[in-house]
Amino acid sequence: MDNKQQKIVLYAIAGVFLVAVITLGILLAQSKQQNSEMKELFAIEKEELESEYSTFATQYDELKIRITNDSLQRKLDEEKLRTQQLLEELKQTKADDAAEITRLKKELKTVRAVLRSYVLQIDSLNAINENLKKENRIVNEKFRKASKQIDELSTEKEELTEIVTLASQLDAMGIKMVPTRKSGKATNKLKKAKQLEISFTITKNITATTGNKTIYARIVQPSQEVLTKDMSNTFTYENREIGYSIRKYVEYTGEELPVTMYWDIEEYLQPGTYRLFLFADGVMIGSNNFDFE
Repeated sequence: MDNKQQKIVLYAIAGVFLVAVITLGILLAQSKQQNSEMKELFAIEKEELESEYSTFATQYDELKIRITNDSLQRKLDEEKLRTQQLLEELKQTKADDAAEITRLKKELKTVRAVLRSYVLQIDSLNAINENLKKENRIVNEKFRKASKQIDELSTEKEELTEIVTLASQLDAMGIKMVPTRKSGKATNKLKKAKQLEISFTITKNITATTGNKTIYARIVQPSQEVLTKDMSNTFTYENREIGYSIRKYVEYTGEELPVTMYWDIEEYLQPGTYRLFLFADGVMIGSNNFDFE
């Protein structure tokens, strides 16, 4: 091989080497650019993952507000803690650690699925709770109406009982109190009288209980003192003991019953207005006022 041929071969080899160097440089530049682009993509993906993890951690707090179930709240706390731990791992991961980012991305899918399942559970529980509240409102309304009806019936019963009680009470009419002389003749002058004759009629009442009755006469003087032979002569009226002047036992059959009672005058009786009150069965059955000289 002459010198000319050797030169040609050397030039060819040099050309091939130059092309190889240029090609390798281009490939290295492209690889570097691709690596830079990948790092940038991983960094962006890492930021997005951090944002999603932070959002999920916040959503667990929001879900807790919507429930009162202690067991479910504990589970939500556990999942929130797990999400926060994964977020911390992600923050510690380098942007070019593709394997770790990929792992945490898969973990995020699991977190998302768990969160979705809790949302469905809570919505279901809230729907059930709302139905229970609605049913409770209906039951309470029925109970309120029933209680109102019972109260109304009780009131009606009390009113009817009161009406029956009032209707069954005895009633005295034609009440008179007359001072009489020793001869039995009437007089209006107390200083000449020996007795006070009290007379009245117990009216007919088919609703009243029949049988033995005790009639009490209470004579009140102008001085407001009650005429009585003994201070121990008392009877019960409206839950207290009050004095009476005369007491008489009668047999009541439900028909009209005339009654006469006498007060023997053994004391000085001053002129003025006297009041007479009649009682039977613990109630006042009549009263009247009388003026004497």
